[in-house]
Amino acid sequence: MEWLYQKYKGLLFSLAYQMIGSATDAEDIVQDVFVKAHQIQLEQMTDPKAYLCKMTTNRCLDLLKSARKKRELYTGPWLPEPIHTPVHDSAESVVQKDLLSYAMLVLLEQLSETERAVFVLREALGFDYHEIAHLIGKSEANCRKIISRAKNKIGITATDEHALFAPEESIEEQWISRFIDALEHGKMDTLLGMLAKDAVLLSDGGGKVSAAIHPIVSAERIAHFLLGIMRKTVLPLGLQVEPLPLNNQIGLLLRLGEQINTVVLLHVEENAISRLFFIRNPDKLQSLYEHRKHE
Repeated sequence: MEWLYQKYKGLLFSLAYQMIGSATDAEDIVQDVFVKAHQIQLEQMTDPKAYLCKMTTNRCLDLLKSARKKRELYTGPWLPEPIHTPVHDSAESVVQKDLLSYAMLVLLEQLSETERAVFVLREALGFDYHEIAHLIGKSEANCRKIISRAKNKIGITATDEHALFAPEESIEEQWISRFIDALEHGKMDTLLGMLAKDAVLLSDGGGKVSAAIHPIVSAERIAHFLLGIMRKTVLPLGLQVEPLPLNNQIGLLLRLGEQINTVVLLHVEENAISRLFFIRNPDKLQSLYEHRKHE
């Protein structure tokens, strides 16, 4: 059974994380699936991959159904938990080539549980419709309709397929370095030039730390908000800003000593920053903190 764990734990984590948006819960689900699988004779698993993926999918669907009401009552925007994705593919890292962009994970919150499962299985993990039909207990034709409906809900067309995954690292580095420089030196014009006119900033504090309860919309409002944060909190507190590979893109880590304060992820579209995600809820930063402790 150990070889099954080594072979499929990355795939199962990738599936679970993208279905529920929580690395912590995804790890728990994967561990639970392998504990249950360990109690089954290997001969009973005619297709171990399908068997494990079906178990994982079912547990994720159950968790999403119970979590929906909690997310509706959540204080402010609910954002997925960011995960560390180092350039090297270690035994502990997610199957990176199968990881949707962070901005796409945010959009998946608009989908029903089944739509999200089909979307992740098809668009992220590349399962064919026959496999998906078996995993979720629906016909192939129904699965095709579900994926079409899901794409319509989140506004993904055939020409938007490139937006499913994170951009090339070289492009990200250019944007991040310009963004940091503009913030540190209070360059309002530079920020306005980088932001899309209808840009949106979402901040997730979970009611545990200060954060914008409502989305901040428009380049001008976001630029003033960002420079205000730098002036009132980052610079006075001496917070350090450093780039870190997160969700297959370069994110920003704001920390005071070893304590992580905020994670920032940007989404660039049509040569402008269209979405900014501030993750501040301490519960969603814990896994990054633990990771840094063991580096």
